[in-house]
Amino acid sequence: MSEKPKIELEDAFSSKTPQDNIRLYEDWAETYESDFVAAKGYVYHERVVEQMRDHMASIHGAILDVGCGTGIVGIALQQAGFDTIDGVDISPAMLAESRKKTTPDGQPVYRKLIEADLTSQVDLPDGSYAGIISSGTFTHGHLGPETLDQLWRLAEPGARCVVGINSRHYDLMGFGEKIAIDASSGVISTPELIEVAIYDSDDDQSAHSSDTALIVDCTVF
Repeated sequence: MSEKPKIELEDAFSSKTPQDNIRLYEDWAETYESDFVAAKGYVYHERVVEQMRDHMASIHGAILDVGCGTGIVGIALQQAGFDTIDGVDISPAMLAESRKKTTPDGQPVYRKLIEADLTSQVDLPDGSYAGIISSGTFTHGHLGPETLDQLWRLAEPGARCVVGINSRHYDLMGFGEKIAIDASSGVISTPELIEVAIYDSDDDQSAHSSDTALIVDCTVF
């Protein structure tokens, strides 16, 4: 049997539809953390969780990890002290990896994992979560700023949302305009925008080693 070709970051960036993403991660899920997270010095998720941790005292309820992938955000949240975490992702293969993530005492990191396409209505009630977090989901691909409405819907009044968006994707897709409209109309607070490195500065081998993301930190009203 021939060995599968190694999947690269450009393969993910070239995904344009939900079906593209399902096919990509079907092949990549089992090696994603070794081939990408560890090999590329990926630290983006850690920065997003650090931002959420700053709001821990005001979050009284479950957190939804949007685009949870293999569960690296869930692990970081659990290590930061959050104990009720759900995850949603389009890829069954990635969700299977998330199910393997456990706490030090052997309990599942995620209370619930939901397979869903964020471009369609997610089958969860309005106002279900005290916190919404996302890292690595809003990048070059099919998810545009209109998807944020889904996140605001799932957040309870007063919930904290900490959403990372690739900086180039943020500019090209009009996220700034969407967020400004939502803030001016009272859907969310005027957000804090924090620019962070996606990769550890020691990784200088990749064409994307200097890529950054904007963390959008706001309250949903």
